[in-house]
Amino acid sequence: MDVKNVKDEYTRKMHSKLAEWNAEIDVLAAKADQTEAQVRVEYHKQIEALRSKKDEARNQLAELENAGENAWEDMRSGVESAWNSLGDLVSSAKSRFK
Repeated sequence: MDVKNVKDEYTRKMHSKLAEWNAEIDVLAAKADQTEAQVRVEYHKQIEALRSKKDEARNQLAELENAGENAWEDMRSGVESAWNSLGDLVSSAKSRFK
């Protein structure tokens, strides 16, 4: 498989995961809206932090997509670090919102 195909497959997977996280964040926001006022404020702060991290990850993915075929491998580790961080935050928030 050539570098372009690997890059395209990788970015498709990242877009899919980003869409999944976006849906999970929306579910958390809906749950937050159903809580008591004091708890709701804290939940919404956490949701805003998640959305901010998601936007950062989306921006990094866009940079990765626009990178040349040789440069994208160098950028990949930074993107994966951001994705792992976002994934951990989403998982943590989901466990707190139960």
